[in-house]
Amino acid sequence: MPVYEYKCHDCGIVFEARQKFSDAPLTACTACGGKVEKMISLGGFALKGGGWYQSGYSAGSAQPAACPSSAGGGCAGCPKAANE
Repeated sequence: MPVYEYKCHDCGIVFEARQKFSDAPLTACTACGGKVEKMISLGGFALKGGGWYQSGYSAGSAQPAACPSSAGGGCAGCPKAANE
């Protein structure tokens, strides 16, 4: 279930509430009972590292270099062979 942030207009506290997508937004502060407003907060999802976008779908991506062992011999110890 997602966690939503709310801010109370009366006392000014910011608190979190775990709710289902189908639940109605909260209307009362948990501390003072005042009117609350649902805040827009940062998401908890972030893509880090090279990832699939930079290596395969970005406009400026270069073609990967050929495996140096492909000219002669096998690729048994090559790290690129494990990813193919």
